Amino acid sequence: MAETDNCYAFLDINPLAEGHVLVIPKEEVDYLFDVEDGLYTDLMLFSKKVAKAIKKVIPCERIGVAVIGLEVPHAHVHLVPINNVHDIDFSRPKLTFNEAELEATAEKINAAFLLL
Repeated sequence: MAETDNCYAFLDINPLAEGHVLVIPKEEVDYLFDVEDGLYTDLMLFSKKVAKAIKKVIPCERIGVAVIGLEVPHAHVHLVPINNVHDIDFSRPKLTFNEAELEATAEKINAAFLLL
């Protein structure tokens, strides 16, 4: 969907909302707070830009941010379109989108990202 020299952003395949994106460093590091400072800064600045792109194309009050770190051994940031605090509750059932819906959402977010 979007990338920089150091980071990738892609749609979560088990999303809490349409436009739920994962942002990861290309370097595999298990724990977010073990990421080297320069890469951590890149990851957060990239996440900020991706969040702005999501907000432009997905109707929502805000983009929620979550870093849990237990699901997979690779540092990642969840960016979730939200309208209230319950929208970012990871115990909620996940949504399902077909491939065409995922591609359309990714294309919209990427187009907005490229304009930032």
